[in-house]
Amino acid sequence: MSIFEIVMLLCFGAAWPFSIHKSIVSHSINGKSLAFLVIVWFGYLAGILHKIFYHPDLVVVFYAINLTMVSVDALLYVRNRRIVNQKTANQKK
Repeated sequence: MSIFEIVMLLCFGAAWPFSIHKSIVSHSINGKSLAFLVIVWFGYLAGILHKIFYHPDLVVVFYAINLTMVSVDALLYVRNRRIVNQKTANQKK
């Protein structure tokens, strides 16, 4: 296991709970990008696949945790976009 890889994943992972909280509380998509979330999601998936096929170790757990948090944030983005669209449609009536 590489301590540097673990530190990187912990640092990146530390930001996701704040992003998820903002998504839950704000019901807004301002400052969010679904494309960014999807790209990051694929990056974590690639890390998991690399660990599974080429360098199996417990670091895969950190990748999986981060992948889960990005998935939650992406789902919240979709939910919030629906909320914003409904608000916009109701204002036009």
